[in-house]
Amino acid sequence: MLQLPVEDMEMTPGYAVEWTVSAAGTAGLSEDSDPGDLASYNQKDHFSVAQALRAADVGYASYIGGSFEIRGSIDRGALEAALLHLVRRHEVLRCVFREAADGPALEVVPPQDVKLERVDVGRIGSAAEAGAYVQQFLQGTDTLRGPWIVMGAMIREESTSVYFACDHLLTDGVSTPVAIHDIATAYAAYAQGREPDLPETGSFLAHGAAERRRGAAMGPEDALLDHWKRFVARNDGQIFPSFPLDLGIEPGVAYRAVNEADTLLPAGRLDAMEARCRSVGGRTSGGVLAALGVSLKREGGPDVHRALVPVSTRGRGPHAHSMGWFVNTLPVEFPVADESDFAGIMAGAQGALDATRPYADAPFVRVFDLLTSDQTGPRIWPFAVSFFSYLDFRRTPGAHSHLAWKAHKYVSTTHSNGIFFWFHRNHTGLHLNSVFVDTPQARRTKAALIGTLTHTLDNIARSGRF
Repeated sequence: MLQLPVEDMEMTPGYAVEWTVSAAGTAGLSEDSDPGDLASYNQKDHFSVAQALRAADVGYASYIGGSFEIRGSIDRGALEAALLHLVRRHEVLRCVFREAADGPALEVVPPQDVKLERVDVGRIGSAAEAGAYVQQFLQGTDTLRGPWIVMGAMIREESTSVYFACDHLLTDGVSTPVAIHDIATAYAAYAQGREPDLPETGSFLAHGAAERRRGAAMGPEDALLDHWKRFVARNDGQIFPSFPLDLGIEPGVAYRAVNEADTLLPAGRLDAMEARCRSVGGRTSGGVLAALGVSLKREGGPDVHRALVPVSTRGRGPHAHSMGWFVNTLPVEFPVADESDFAGIMAGAQGALDATRPYADAPFVRVFDLLTSDQTGPRIWPFAVSFFSYLDFRRTPGAHSHLAWKAHKYVSTTHSNGIFFWFHRNHTGLHLNSVFVDTPQARRTKAALIGTLTHTLDNIARSGRF
């Protein structure tokens, strides 16, 4: 699977069909909704950001989507059944949200009440028109009002492209390969006249409720805050680590976002880099983080690299096959001053990642409340924040078929106030998807950094040095 800007999607024209989710007989939401029907910490924060930007007349939208190919002539009934199966299988896709005092509040629609509404758009004549149409269609989610998921297909005689988008309110990055695996597997089953056989899923709502209970039980002296307190003390009292290079922006301003993709290392060179990292007790994720810290220093950054890192809270049980937002955020820091000390910097980077594990149960939104006087959650981040995400798609559901399915993932956001890096590994190598503010300085800064980073990673692979 490759994570790309949706603008880079290649779409062969065909006959376009759209599906949206409807719920028969849904009841209105009560003002005194049961706490079990409250959104997760991440959902509440994302909803608040959308509200704040909407109030400021910023047309903010953010979704995570995917696409894949089905070879041969399509069985439209089987495809529609597979899409309906996806929504009925994952409760987060059956949620209806509304604004509430401690919002958003939500209602989960029972599986049997979920329907799909189909629209036959018709034939699209050119690749340019098909690409523009699909890009526009995937932008159809709305955090505050819904729909929260849209699905579609471009049908041709020899193949069909299936694509979907979920508002970020619903899903994280791993949810995309989960969805592609589920749709493709269910389609194959229905096309053969049998029921799908898929792994058990866990409840995202129960996961969020357990997280809220843990957060509510935390106090200012809780041991789960120790990692954060040490980080904040060394970060000039700030809970957010700032991105250290010039992006040409004003703090707190939402800019239009640019989305770009770069291939950093091909598979063979990445294998060599991984071997160099393991030779000094590290892993690929630590090596990429170390290379980023060193590259930022070479571009004018500090001697200590600090960043926020999304950490999966899925575990290895049923949640591994669930759709939802199973992510916490934790800080890392390590020295990068001595660029000649490959083993030392690697140990620092890997140790920083490993040190987050005992604190994964401390929800970031709750940590923010306890360590600041705000008490409203972080809402919009106050300045450009240093951010590092790494994901190995080879370890996600359906990975063995990603190349055959031509599976792609899309992270789309209309606005940003900084720069975000999503590093990801697949069967073809190491790739980077970056979303950043659309300013001339940010474009220059990002281009220079990627050049330095690519050179640094290549050096590791070739010689075991930065």
